[in-house]
Amino acid sequence: MPNSANLRQVLTVAEMQAAERDLMDAGISVHELMQRAGQGAADWIWRMTGGRPVTVLCGPGNNGGDGYVIAAEIARRGGEVRVVAPMPPKTEAAKRAAETFKGKVTTSGEGLRGEVLVDCLFGSGLSRPLSAEHRALLRRLRMEHALGVAIDVASGVDADSGAWPEGMAAWDCTIALGAWKRAHWIGEASAKCGTRKLVDIGVAARSEDEQLAPEPDFARPAWDAHKYRRGLLAVVGGAMPGASELAACAAVGAGAGYVKLLGSDNSRRQLPPDLVEKNGDLTELLSDERISAILVGPGLGRGEEARDRLAHALAEGEPTVCDADALHLLDDEMLDGVDGTKIIVTPHEGELAQLCKNFGVIAASKRERAMAVHSRTGLTVLAKGPDTILAHDGGVAYFPQGSSWLSVAGSGDVLAGIVASRLATGDTPARAAMAGVYLHQQAAREAAGPFSASDLAQAIPAAYRAFL
Repeated sequence: MPNSANLRQVLTVAEMQAAERDLMDAGISVHELMQRAGQGAADWIWRMTGGRPVTVLCGPGNNGGDGYVIAAEIARRGGEVRVVAPMPPKTEAAKRAAETFKGKVTTSGEGLRGEVLVDCLFGSGLSRPLSAEHRALLRRLRMEHALGVAIDVASGVDADSGAWPEGMAAWDCTIALGAWKRAHWIGEASAKCGTRKLVDIGVAARSEDEQLAPEPDFARPAWDAHKYRRGLLAVVGGAMPGASELAACAAVGAGAGYVKLLGSDNSRRQLPPDLVEKNGDLTELLSDERISAILVGPGLGRGEEARDRLAHALAEGEPTVCDADALHLLDDEMLDGVDGTKIIVTPHEGELAQLCKNFGVIAASKRERAMAVHSRTGLTVLAKGPDTILAHDGGVAYFPQGSSWLSVAGSGDVLAGIVASRLATGDTPARAAMAGVYLHQQAAREAAGPFSASDLAQAIPAAYRAFL
């Protein structure tokens, strides 16, 4: 994924339309923009098809115009291409683009079968559901082609929410035009748009508020590094020690030089020899001035003792990750006098709902809930799941979808350990959360699947090396 800021921006439909107007105000015609978009998309399609026959489904608007440009470019390169256009082009730019394609155009595609279908029926600007006729046409053509490529967003998808049309098949690839849209990263669309590619048409950086999170750029420790300089992470254990132990084991391989597990009961099983455990009064254990970050929540419990342990952890004022049980206990009283900007919370859907309840937040979508909790508290909110979203001081960050094998018990504890380890190294809360998600996803690739959470934790050093 590109790390350049303007190629990582995620735009709403309205913002994308404004960006295109800016380009036109600068003297670039709609025709030129369509050529850039269509030819850029054709480059990707040409690489993917390997000379196989291509069917392009074109609608009446400018997305259909992009389709005619794609078809003309593939034909120019010697490829076999056909166009299905249930409606004639209506915009001037689409009409001009249609004139560049000299091949056969059919209106129904009845009986048409092929290798690759390119969907240019409707783009991100569609503000209404697909008609029954168009839905049936698109579904039939998709079923009759082995590979499906959607241009900008699949027809019928809500580009701002990621809502997916009921009964619509998934696509193998989606080629975004000019900038990413929210639907590429959130909602059901994020799971069904397939491989994502981006065509740069010259859109300037417009939005710093919503971005695709950059991949981490790790470095080896400095020549004079030692364990404390690399970061000491304190993991606060609780009533169920297994979860905190798992998180601590995950933290060991994610960058911190020293990980201490505080207050766990090691009578249950033997801990790894390189994981240090300290039992005793938590306030005294946390008074170590060398501690650079704290993780609290996995296995903490939800009773009075757990509340006390969470309060002690927050009172230290160190950068802190709150996960699992801590998210059920966190409220205004718990945050009284605490600097919320130093805290990362890592809720799944249910825990995010609990945080909203605790802080009196009412919002509809996952993205809006995460943003509202952040705005209300100052917390950095890593709302994890199939479509992970980060709400932080810089706005909202989105992530590629991770392996579905991550849907295993303990996976969240591993993620919390990774994020806390990055926080201990000195990363800001936002950078620690972003790096944690990418390490978590890479560890899943290293571990393959199926795997247990312990397998995932053991794969973190290999995942880390992938970003060096």
